[in-house]
Amino acid sequence: MSWPEPPAPETYVLRLFVAGATLRSQRAISHLRHICNEHLPGRFDLEVVDVYTNPEATLEYQIVATPTLVKVRPEPPRKIIGDLSDHGRVMRGLNITAGGGISEAVQ
Repeated sequence: MSWPEPPAPETYVLRLFVAGATLRSQRAISHLRHICNEHLPGRFDLEVVDVYTNPEATLEYQIVATPTLVKVRPEPPRKIIGDLSDHGRVMRGLNITAGGGISEAVQ
């Protein structure tokens, strides 16, 4: 008897809104890439949106401050505002555990 394959882990779709190439923006990008590469390797799609060059992109997600991270998928959508240096806070916001799985407490 063969057992069914477990479902493939869901890919995270993330949009990080930054304001230009400032040190604050670069830090947010660096922190997020580190978190994703460590906890979601091969399971994330990250788009960095510069609100200076693409201001209309802020309308859909009602972005009023930068940096702001928007988790588009998996549901539910979430926003995290700030430099993303608190990795634990970001992981809770993304609903992931240290092993890359979905947090049981938030499901």
